[in-house]
Order: sequence, then structure tokens, then C-alpha cells
Amino acid sequence: MRKLKNEELGRISVEEFKEAKKSNVCIILDDVRSLNNVGSVFRTSDAFMIEKVWLCGITGKPPHRDIQKTALGATESVEWEHRKEILSLIDELKTEGYEIISVEQADKSVSLKDFTPQKNSRYALIFGNEVFGVKEEVVKKSDVVLEIPQQGTKHSLNISVSVGVVVWDFVSKLEA
Repeated sequence: MRKLKNEELGRISVEEFKEAKKSNVCIILDDVRSLNNVGSVFRTSDAFMIEKVWLCGITGKPPHRDIQKTALGATESVEWEHRKEILSLIDELKTEGYEIISVEQADKSVSLKDFTPQKNSRYALIFGNEVFGVKEEVVKKSDVVLEIPQQGTKHSLNISVSVGVVVWDFVSKLEA
């Protein structure tokens, strides 16, 4: 066994990525403060062919050195847009047929392991601020609230880890 070289991985170019069929999932980051987290979400979005990343509120936007440090160029491949206000974006996405899913701990949340996305549905996954999470008014406008099962003493995961866990779960279930 040996480690593969980058040129053996068969990765597509940025141009090919932009033309390729994407997953039926977009990501919304709302008031995410850490530019490194934003960059990491772009990189994860590239890896899993995410349709689009929406950056809302105070979430940092490219180009920025700290985003680029973790995105490793994924801001060039993944489509993104900034919106000042998330609630109007949610309304817009609902009219376009997206199921709005907040990733948060809530009284009626569904465990990620128990949620099965449908192949012909479109999803907008919302991740909130690193300290305060997804805003209450956003949770209330959501069609579903997903919770990542956790057993330890901490109450949350880093947002970039949460995005990776949820997106991998979604994509793997959609491909099954």
C-alpha cells in the first residue's frame, strides 16, 4: 500500500467543477465569525459538490487571506453569494422549492442518523454563529431542525466539523 500522489487522484479542474452536476444541497452560513471556518466550509463544499454557499449577516466573504488559507482555492470553484438578511433568503429559497433545515439543538429536532433526504428534493442547510448557534427566528422558519448526536460533555461541535458531518451524511444517503 502507498499514499497516492495528487496527480493520481483524478480531480477535475475548476472549469469542469463549475459545469458538473452538483448535489441538491446548498449551505447557508449565518453570522459565522471565524474566517477559517468559512474557508473550511468552502473546501468541504467543493469536496461534496455543494450547489451553492450563502454567506449571511456578518459572515466573512472572499476574497480574504484567512478564508483562502483554509479554502485552498475552493472559493473559485464553489458558487457563493452574500445576503445581509437570512430571513428573506429563507423565504426566497422556500418559493424555489428548497426544504429549509437548521442544524441546531431544539425541542423537536430530528437526529441526523434518523433523517433520510429524498433524491428529488432540494435542501438548504443552515449553520449559525459559533457561540449562539442558529437564531430562534430562523429555527421557527425551518421545515426541519437536525441535531448531530453527541455523547460527551460538550454541547456543540466546531461549525466546520458540523458542516462536514452533516454534508457527508446527506451526500452518502443521497448516493445510496
